[in-house]
Amino acid sequence: MVIKKKICLVGAFAVGKTSLIHRYVHSIFSEKYHTTVGVKIDKKTIWIDDRLSVELIIWDLYGEDDFQTVRMSYLRGASGCFYVADGTRKQTLQVALDLQQRAQESIGRVPFVVAFNKHDLVDQWEIDPVREHQLMQEGIPVFRTSARSGVAVEEAFSRLTHMMLGKP
Repeated sequence: MVIKKKICLVGAFAVGKTSLIHRYVHSIFSEKYHTTVGVKIDKKTIWIDDRLSVELIIWDLYGEDDFQTVRMSYLRGASGCFYVADGTRKQTLQVALDLQQRAQESIGRVPFVVAFNKHDLVDQWEIDPVREHQLMQEGIPVFRTSARSGVAVEEAFSRLTHMMLGKP
């Protein structure tokens, strides 16, 4: 049996949403920066067990910045969301959390994870570990990911997929 699930990656400008998707779907990382214009859609099918596969339809939404805001209409039909912050830019966490709040008001509660991306640059980290711990205490799944090295990317997508299916 195949189940289709829409996942939206949302966050500030240049936090690595596209790179996370490329790492997850194609197992690649590119140093070249590509600005997402509008929405880019990728797909990946994963097997949960011998009888169940999930086709993930992954929407890469353009980054929010001072000049543009994410259209909540892009989130309609999402089964889950991936809120991405750049660990080397503290303010991107607040953007991700604000987007999560706006999304919840727009589409209701859907499973989500928060990714602190660019963990390969941990020596430049700006996100306070105390804030990270607070989010985890609130029951929010937080992952320190690196699209460059692949650290925790598979785990974050897998956790979100299981949450969308109502599995632990």
